[in-house]
Amino acid sequence: MADDLEQLSKQQLIGLVRRLLKRVDQLEARVAQLERENARLKKDSSNSSKPPSSDIVKPPAPKPSKGKDKRKIGGQPGHAKHERPPFTPDQLDAAWDYTLDECPTCGGVLQNARLEPRVVQQVELVGKPVRIEEHRGVAHWCPRCRKVHRAPLPGTVRKGGLVGPRLTALAAYLKGGCHASYSTVQTFLRDVLQTPISRGQLAKLVGKVTAALDGPYDQLLAALPHEDRLNVDETGHKQCKKKLWTWCFRAELYTLFKIDPSRGSDVLIEVLGKEFAGVIGADYFSAYRKYMKDFNVTVQFCLAHLIRDVKYLTTLDKPTQKYGHRLLDHLRKLFGVIHKRNAMTPRRFERALEQTRKDLLRAAKHPPWTNEARNMADRFRKHGDAYFRFITTPGLEPTNNLAEQAIRFVVIDRRVTQGTRSRAGQRWCERIWTATATCAQQSRSVFDFIERAVHAHFTGRPAPSLLFNSS
Repeated sequence: MADDLEQLSKQQLIGLVRRLLKRVDQLEARVAQLERENARLKKDSSNSSKPPSSDIVKPPAPKPSKGKDKRKIGGQPGHAKHERPPFTPDQLDAAWDYTLDECPTCGGVLQNARLEPRVVQQVELVGKPVRIEEHRGVAHWCPRCRKVHRAPLPGTVRKGGLVGPRLTALAAYLKGGCHASYSTVQTFLRDVLQTPISRGQLAKLVGKVTAALDGPYDQLLAALPHEDRLNVDETGHKQCKKKLWTWCFRAELYTLFKIDPSRGSDVLIEVLGKEFAGVIGADYFSAYRKYMKDFNVTVQFCLAHLIRDVKYLTTLDKPTQKYGHRLLDHLRKLFGVIHKRNAMTPRRFERALEQTRKDLLRAAKHPPWTNEARNMADRFRKHGDAYFRFITTPGLEPTNNLAEQAIRFVVIDRRVTQGTRSRAGQRWCERIWTATATCAQQSRSVFDFIERAVHAHFTGRPAPSLLFNSS
């Protein structure tokens, strides 16, 4: 090869070098493209906005550093002990005293030791946990109008039919609150409660509970536009072969779910209106950016999502990696300030946050000439301030964890039930998910709330409210 090169003329060598340089440029571009593709394929919940459920193969947990043993399963040293308080005397249905006739060791006569007895409180399911009643509307004959008149039945009996309000609430609780299928609920009622009920009858019960929860749901829907702060998120919803979206609106004291065919800003307009004056916590999805731009709505973009997107930059080419690591350093400083909040005065905390904000925005202004880095720089340039609303808005969270935690229940339910098949199923999911999440927020029993709502529906009275300050 060297001998062949020596025989080439100067002009031929220049042409060869040009061809080789062109080939090197092509190969470098190809390598850069493959690196980006490799980084895209390696995206997971730790370096992007993808949910943890999308991680097909999770990396192994890091080994503990030297001097630190692997944490054992169970309660940790120094963790406060939690014990269930004993039942009070008025909660007991029966009490039994056991005595000794003689000393079990020597057979001698025993005296009262005047010490507290050893007590074991036991909860048991009764042999027949349901009560079966028959309600008869007695027939009366009127000789005057020559007609038979039967006495009307109570509302709870007439609307409830075969199943009373409490058992109706239990079936709804199992179906919605425990992610149980119709078959599972049917089996439980048959085997445990000794009450066989058909799937069709269970579907009717679900429809009755949906109607009972209409009022409380609509009340929360009407209250959403007046909230000062909301965290919003959305996730996919299956209905036959159609792709729908479940929207989660989490206020301070309640959570509302809405299933819609759209994932766009039109849902935000429909639910919150065009004059929403509160602050929305959300991820960087385009629907929230459009709603923010079109109607001048205040948004707090999720810093946790931002960190994952910045981590993705550190998996690309070297210039982009350097840019990503620089941003990560400033984000770590920001969260370091947040974690030290209790050790600072309010004024000092505010000044420290403001300084770290300025440093981060300054560092983001000078990206390398790669698409991913420039897109990140444009994000900071256009919406950088929207990542720091929490600095000037008391009580506002810098992340969207509240909505993501609330919507996790829906994701689990979707995986278990495989979605819905009709608009009636959508209405059921919206209302039972809303009741379940809201009662959990307010430390209320969701079963008790469903029972009260069903009883009110059967008797024609107003439904109980899911608003915390209402009765």
